[in-house]
Amino acid sequence: MPLLELHSVAKSYGALKVTDDISLAVDEGTTLGILGPNGAGKTTLFNLISGDVRCDAGRVEYEGRDITALKPHQRCRAGIGRSYQVPQPFGNMTVFENLVTAACFGGQLSEHEAWDSAREVLDQTGLLAHANKPAGGLTLLNRKRLELARALATGPKLLLLDEIAGGLTEHEAKQLVEELQRIKASGVTMIWIEHVVHALLSIADRLFVINFGQKLAEGEPQAVMNDGEVRRVYMGLEA
Repeated sequence: MPLLELHSVAKSYGALKVTDDISLAVDEGTTLGILGPNGAGKTTLFNLISGDVRCDAGRVEYEGRDITALKPHQRCRAGIGRSYQVPQPFGNMTVFENLVTAACFGGQLSEHEAWDSAREVLDQTGLLAHANKPAGGLTLLNRKRLELARALATGPKLLLLDEIAGGLTEHEAKQLVEELQRIKASGVTMIWIEHVVHALLSIADRLFVINFGQKLAEGEPQAVMNDGEVRRVYMGLEA
């Protein structure tokens, strides 16, 4: 049984169909990469999975259970963690305090358990040396790491990553990919929206391509990247 299934989910804003009849399944322990042009509906798809917005049609199933009506905090506590394209830390709190907050309220840990969890996540994401620094003063790379760390602190089975490599240098992206590979090896299932294609291809088991809110292609990464319509729509190349 897949960990996550979307069944014909749709979302419109007025006459604009942002996500239109999308169905997909993600098996436990795998990584699904999502590609698509800007405005294709990728982040809206994440919002439907995390509960940030409600489906107009279709349903979302997680661990075989219909969670379409659940609120975001309920989905988080069920094991769905996410990062945002623009990092959203509590800027006046320290990095450590951000993680303890995530562990307590997202992961439902006791304060003592949250402290232990936060220390583990700090080490896992390379933020240990920054634990007592205000989150608002971090570099872009470390803000991205903190966004990842806050999601991990909730103890997710499914991790949603929204353009987490965006804006990073080649070296920084490589560091981030290495951290994500370790997270994948620990058994966490991931869905990753990303425009840094080489980073995505180094981790993804499958690709799902969206255009104008609809599925354009899905399958093994190299086959999808060689698809003529994907090359035309996403990369501007003629087959």
